[in-house]
Amino acid sequence: MTDPTPPPGATDVGDDLSSIHLDQFLAHPPAKVWRAITDPDLMARWLMPNDFKPVVGHRFTYTTKPMEAVGFDGIVRCEVLEVVRERLLRISWRGGRDADWTVTWRLEPEGTGTRLFLDHEGFDPDDATQQLSRRIMGSGWRTGHFRAIATILDELPN
Repeated sequence: MTDPTPPPGATDVGDDLSSIHLDQFLAHPPAKVWRAITDPDLMARWLMPNDFKPVVGHRFTYTTKPMEAVGFDGIVRCEVLEVVRERLLRISWRGGRDADWTVTWRLEPEGTGTRLFLDHEGFDPDDATQQLSRRIMGSGWRTGHFRAIATILDELPN
């Protein structure tokens, strides 16, 4: 069972019904955090199996278990929109009936570590299914994915 409390240093999803905004301090340098969020094999460990490449214009997919409650077939169709090595990764995120979102990871050096920001934007505040998706994904980002990234970073050699 996933612990519903945010990991230490993570902020909450917030009240903006169109977005999820989170951040977490990671006690590792930006180059190491960048590797964890852009290496396809490592990404598969904390997010989903994929055919990702950190190249603008690259189209790729994530695959996972379907979720019928929100009309999700288990395939997320994405495109890399922006890459600034060790600083920013922005992708489009399309899946389910009406999901057409943008997910951005920003890395900022902080002391001897990195603050990782996540912005998942484009949820329709008036669509009950999208709001359910926002709640599910907000919880997943906060309690599952950030924790998994931290664990992977702890296991990676410098």
